[in-house]
Amino acid sequence: MTAERADWPLWEVFVRAKRGLNHVHVGSLHAPDAQMALRNARDLYTRRQEGVSIWVVSAGDITASSPDEKDAFFDPAGDKVYRHPTFYHVPEGVQHL
Repeated sequence: MTAERADWPLWEVFVRAKRGLNHVHVGSLHAPDAQMALRNARDLYTRRQEGVSIWVVSAGDITASSPDEKDAFFDPAGDKVYRHPTFYHVPEGVQHL
C-alpha cells in the first residue's frame, strides 16, 4: 500500500438486500472520498447483485457506546417498568392488540 493510500479515510459499508427493509453493516474499506467509497463498496460487496441500496459512512463520523460501559449506559431503562407491557390486563376475546 502506498503512503498516499494509507492516508485514505476508513468507510463503513451498509447494504440493503433486495428482500430486506433495513441496511446491514457488511464491512469496511478505505477510499479517498465518498463517491469512490460508494463505487468501491458496490464492486466489493454487491458483486452478485445482492443489494438495492448502499450506504457508506465515514468511520470518523460514527459515535458508538463502549461495550465495557454497557451496564452503566443501558441501566437507566431498567427502572422504567411502563416500557414493558408485562403488567397490563388483556381482556378475554381480544385477538389483536
